[in-house]
Amino acid sequence: MASTGKRNGRRAGKEPVAGPPCPAQIDPLAALRGPDDPACDVYLTGTVFLDIVFTGLDSAPVRGTESWARGMGSSPGGVANMATALARLGLRTSLAAAFGDDHYGEYCWDALEQGEGIDLSPSRTVPGWHSPVTVSMAYEGERTMVSHGHEPPPEEPAPDCPPRARAAVASLTPGRSAPWIAQAARKGTRIFGDVGWDDTGAWDLAGLHDLRYCEAFLPNAAEAMRYTGTDTPRAAAHALAEHVPVVVVTLGAEGAYAVDRRTGETASVPAIEVEALDPTGAGDVFVAGFVTGSLAGWPLADRLAFAGLTAALSVQEFGGSLSAPGWAEIAAWWRRVQSVREQEPSALRRYGFLAGLVPEEAVRPWPLRRAVPTIGFRRPA
Repeated sequence: MASTGKRNGRRAGKEPVAGPPCPAQIDPLAALRGPDDPACDVYLTGTVFLDIVFTGLDSAPVRGTESWARGMGSSPGGVANMATALARLGLRTSLAAAFGDDHYGEYCWDALEQGEGIDLSPSRTVPGWHSPVTVSMAYEGERTMVSHGHEPPPEEPAPDCPPRARAAVASLTPGRSAPWIAQAARKGTRIFGDVGWDDTGAWDLAGLHDLRYCEAFLPNAAEAMRYTGTDTPRAAAHALAEHVPVVVVTLGAEGAYAVDRRTGETASVPAIEVEALDPTGAGDVFVAGFVTGSLAGWPLADRLAFAGLTAALSVQEFGGSLSAPGWAEIAAWWRRVQSVREQEPSALRRYGFLAGLVPEEAVRPWPLRRAVPTIGFRRPA
């Protein structure tokens, strides 16, 4: 396919980003790395959107009226939510996606490659293709979204041979297979699968053809119960564990429940209560936290607690991808909760594993860009 200025991770006048974590970052896999390891920790493919998020709405927009939001942010969205969350947790992340050659595409490419250190060598620019856009309105802890996009490029966004990686996150589509998932699994890549709402209403587990390649499956409670025909999230998790080794069912404000069929472990971790500004991308951040703990070899309960913590921190900021926390925010949260008087000892113990991960001194935030209200301002000379 022809390209205009960027291909295989290149933009005119710039070298590709190799994708290692920033020196200011914590590398959760440092003790496990060896000379024969793949260059990529996690591989992703999908569609990048430009997200425009309005917050501070008192209620849902009312037909025939004009609503004013007290806050607004713009950031890369779609698969960029997951990619950024993984990169900010110190994982070497590679993304295969199509980018429009409009200003939105330029902004998203720069935010991911230059701002987050994500390897975009498998990605490409599509001449004349308009970047997909989502407008998200957050109010009362909920969100309403309106999206616009043209038909995607005819070429498969994932390469025929995905790069060798420790792990990949795949969005499973009912009734369809993605060839790259089987190819990656045959190379030894650990597949973490999630799924969206089944608009067909079939909820046929057999229709998730790529589930057989997954090491872990992470649906929400409603999806898990519909796919299994069960009445409770826990029953759904155990039913799904007959089909995939590790199942994590997210329970919203009630936390998450997980089953590891291989070890017999189960874990239930309550959600952390926070004041949510914008829930956009929280599910992606949760998955990123769970993948990080899994690759690091943590116990199931620690993986679940860490995933819930990262998701809770993310909803306190604007935007999907750029609200994802890094180790600076995780370290700050851990120091803060320990200083709270009359803190519940059992709650502190649940997150005690962080003591061996985050340094006692403050971690310097590196890029950690936040969603910006307006893109395209001229930079000062």
